[in-house]
Amino acid sequence: MIRKGFIMNVYPDKHAEYEIRHNEIWPEMVEALHEHGAKNYTIFLDKESSKLFGYVEIENEEKWSQMASTAINQKWWEFMEPLMETNSDNSPITTSLAEVFHMD
Repeated sequence: MIRKGFIMNVYPDKHAEYEIRHNEIWPEMVEALHEHGAKNYTIFLDKESSKLFGYVEIENEEKWSQMASTAINQKWWEFMEPLMETNSDNSPITTSLAEVFHMD
């Protein structure tokens, strides 16, 4: 299992809507995430800075990277684009974090 941590930014006035949309995540999006090896996926919000910290465990990088090109993922990015900082393809602007410590 590969552990991935990353940071994204949600707009300060969109915190509640961001949480609502994730609480109502589409079943087909969850299915696609599982199909692409994602497990134990969590996103935390620092309301003061509007920073999102994401954590996901994946099976392998190649399988995970294929998720970005799925139709459901493209639809999700478009759905979330009004709430957060994004790239020109609607993907969230993401900063990957290097793992420096882990304890089971």
